[in-house]
Order: sequence, then structure tokens, then C-alpha cells
Amino acid sequence: MHWLQIYDPLGNALLSTLVATLPVVVLLGSIALLKVQIHYSALAGLVIALAVAVFSYGMPVKLAGSAALYGGAYGLFPIGWIILNLIFLYQLTVEKGQFTILRSSLAALAPDPRIQVILVAFSFGAFFEGAAGFGTPVAVTAAILIQLGFKPLAASGLSLIANTAPVAFGALGTPIIALSGVTGIDLHDLSSMVGRQLPFFSLIVPFWVVWAFAGFRGMIEVWPAALVAGVSFGIPQYLVSNFHGPWLVDIIASICSMAALTVLLQFWQPKTRWKFGETNEIETARQPVYSAGTVFRAWIPWILLSVFVFAWGIPQVKKSLNTLSAPEFPVAGLHQVIVRTPPVVPVPTAENPTKSEEAVFKLNWLSATGSGILASAVLAGILMGFKPKELARVYVSTCFRVRHSLITIAAMLALGFVTKYSGTDATLGLALAKTGVLYPFFGTLLGWLGVALTGSDTASNVLFGSLQKITAEQTGISPTLMAAANSSGGVMGKMVDAQSIVVASTATNWYGHEGEILRYVFFHSIALASLVGLLVYLQAYVSPFTEMVVR
Repeated sequence: MHWLQIYDPLGNALLSTLVATLPVVVLLGSIALLKVQIHYSALAGLVIALAVAVFSYGMPVKLAGSAALYGGAYGLFPIGWIILNLIFLYQLTVEKGQFTILRSSLAALAPDPRIQVILVAFSFGAFFEGAAGFGTPVAVTAAILIQLGFKPLAASGLSLIANTAPVAFGALGTPIIALSGVTGIDLHDLSSMVGRQLPFFSLIVPFWVVWAFAGFRGMIEVWPAALVAGVSFGIPQYLVSNFHGPWLVDIIASICSMAALTVLLQFWQPKTRWKFGETNEIETARQPVYSAGTVFRAWIPWILLSVFVFAWGIPQVKKSLNTLSAPEFPVAGLHQVIVRTPPVVPVPTAENPTKSEEAVFKLNWLSATGSGILASAVLAGILMGFKPKELARVYVSTCFRVRHSLITIAAMLALGFVTKYSGTDATLGLALAKTGVLYPFFGTLLGWLGVALTGSDTASNVLFGSLQKITAEQTGISPTLMAAANSSGGVMGKMVDAQSIVVASTATNWYGHEGEILRYVFFHSIALASLVGLLVYLQAYVSPFTEMVVR
């Protein structure tokens, strides 16, 4: 038995769209305006999403409940699994004092906090985005920044803003690979098109994140560092995405950016060093000097993390690990029951019949990125001198520390899955798609909306990729351009999705202040997404930008 989605359940497109926005309004409004703790806000948003699905969209209660349980399970594994084990590694390094030494080594390399933001949040964070994604870069960089003297709000917000331009090629190109799968557009064409959009923002973001932290004047004083980091990231991002593919874009670009910035700092430092002011942050203490061997030992846990995460992300390794541990559980009452309908999917034909939506929970516990992080943490703990009992003690305390974060992520993903399987998200997408000649701009914002709702560029591409292709064909715009725009626009929604905000607040031990983080980043998210939309509009209609479009 199948259940067909409907996208105008009230018989009036405007009213249906307004009802579809209710879960998002409740979620974000209660966080940002009412200052409700985020796990309560997420649960309230989930209740509203279920009510809208059942009473407005006519979704059977059993289907809605199954979708919520499926989303909650996915929130705990693999996403919560990553955060739990990453915080475990971080706690181990803090207990042994290794994180303090790492902080000092970074401060010695880049004593100015403005350059630390570029080096850590942008360049170093991009490496973890390319290798793992799913919140890993924000967790790592936010934790490092707070140890460098940044207050929790700045550490969280700046990490979120910086983690934008690399996202479309994150987790070894997973968002682009998924986009190709749902649209049928050639993988290399999509990789090339995204690689002709995001490098502009790879150049802008280092300037932007420093401006957000230190103001315009503070940014101008470190423009050489921002320029070098951006150019040395953007050029490899373009070259690799256009001439190789989506898999290693972020890995290569981030290494180039870190190397170029490190070389620059050997010959150049800003004339005036930024001081944390009373209205911004706390004053950094004078950093002690450590031997090269001591510094290297402090970096070993993070080197191990990088190696394990990268190895776990290699397709051949992941495939081998999956053969050992990849049980799959079709979600009872939900798997292959939901059917998406036109115009979200193409009109079914004999050659291309409509397929029902899959709902399979994959417990690939060995190949999951979080398991690689756990392995690196255990090995690092042993090398740091922890005994098994001590490792267990720290792990239990870490579980207690992140309990609210895990609840929030589970509730957020449950909300996202309910909106996906009920068709609520598609109603919002169709509203943005009906914008006529402005569609390239608003179609880009559709990608932003998808990531803001789901917390994942991959999920947004799966959700709206087919809709983008269909609408583009109907309006005479390149489907490759608009499918790529969904991913490129989506990256700017990464900083406002509740999942990423919870990761940041957990990493900085600032849980309960998610509303402040959301208000800190919201303008930046909208402004950058609008700039992406403007670029896509130019690529659709205005020469010479039209020459960038992959034919």
C-alpha cells in the first residue's frame, strides 16, 4: 500500500505554504526570540511538524510516527556518534594538558587572533569538512578557538561562518555525488559547475569571518593573510573540481591554504596585534614556550584524528568496513510506502516509473566516521598514558556532558524527516520555485532553505535536486546550473541549522545559549546566500557570467 504526497493540501497555495512554515517558525522563533532551551524548542517543533503532517497533509499517524523515529535514530547515529566521540577526544587532551600546549603552538605561529580565525576556522576546518563533514569541522575548530581565548559566542559563531565554502564538497564529495544520483546529471558536470561558483566565496569568506570578528578596520589590517588563504583555497578548489572530480576538492584546497598561510606568516605579520577587548573577548594570557618535541606530542591526537578520519572516508576502506558491519533495517510501515508526485518528481513514464521513497536505517557501526574518531581517541588516550579505567571514566562523563545535545539532534532530525516524508518541505520548495524570471536567485535560496531545515547539504540536494532540474527545464534555464546552485546556496544555510548550532554550543561547553549563536550568524547566512543567488542569476542571464555555465 502506498501513500501519495500532496503539496497543496488546503487547496490554496498561499495557505498551504503558511501552514508548512509553522514547524520552522516555532523552532527558530522559540530559540531566537523566546530564548527557550534548544532541546525543548526542537521537541516543540517536532510536535508541530507531526500535527501539520497528520491534520493538514493527511499523513497517517503510523507513517508520521515511523518517520519521526527514523529521523531520531539517524540523528543519534551517525551524527550524534561523531559528536560524542569527538568531544571524548577533546576531553582526553584537556585532562592531560595537551590542548593547552596545542593552543600555545597555534598562538606562536599566528599570535594575532584575527589570523587564528582564518587558519583554524577556515583553512583547518575545511580539511575536516572534506574528510568527514557532518559537524566535525565546527566541533573541532570551535573547541580550538575557545582554548585560544575566544569567548564561546565568537568561537561558535566564527566556526559556523567559516564552515561554508567547503561544504558542497564535504565528506569526500558526498553532496555532489548524491545530487548527481537524484538528478541524473553527469557527476563531473555538477562538480565543475559548483567549482565555478564557490571559489568566489572561498576568496570572500576569510575576509568576511575576520570582519564579523574584528570589524572592517581590523579586517583591512590583515588583508594579506585573508587574501593568501582565500586564493590558495579557491584556485585548487576550481582546478580539482573541474579537472578531477568532487572527491578530494576540500582536502587538497585546505592543505594548500594552510601551507600558503604558514609560509606567509614566516615573512609577514600585521603591524598591530589585535587585542581582545572588554566589549568583545577576554584578554589572552602570555603563552609559555614549549620544546618542539612537547609541541609535536600535543599535536599527535589531532594528527591521528586527521589520519583516521581521512582513512575512514576513502571509498575503498569504507566499502571493506561495510562488508564486516553494515546491517540494514527497513523501517516498518515507512519503507517504500511514501510516493512523491509531480511536479517534485518527473511525470512517471513506462521507462521511468515513479519510485517510492526508501526508509532504511543503516547501522554501519564500523565504517561510520564516528567510529574512526573513537579509534583515534582511544589510541591517542593510550599514547597520552590513560589506563583503560580512566578512558572509561572520561567516556562516561562525556556521555553525560553531551546528553542534551544528543536529544536535540535526535529531535531535529526527527522534525526534518517528518517534513520530508509528509511533503511539507516540498510545499515550501514549490513556493520558491514559482518566482518567474527571478527563479535563479530564489532557486538558490531553496538550497539554503533545505540545509537550514535538514542540517545537511547532501539531504538538501536529495530533497530538492529533482525539483530544481524540473523547474529549470520548464523555465529554459540550464538544469546543471540550478542543480549546482542548490548545493552552492545550501552551504550558506549550514551556519543556521539547529544541528550545527548544537554542535558548536556543545564543543564550547555553552549549551543553552543557542539563541545567541543563531542571532550572531543569521545576518551572515542570509547575506552570503543572497550573494550566491546573485551570482547564479548573473550566470543564468548576464554575459560574460553565462560563459561559466557547463553545457
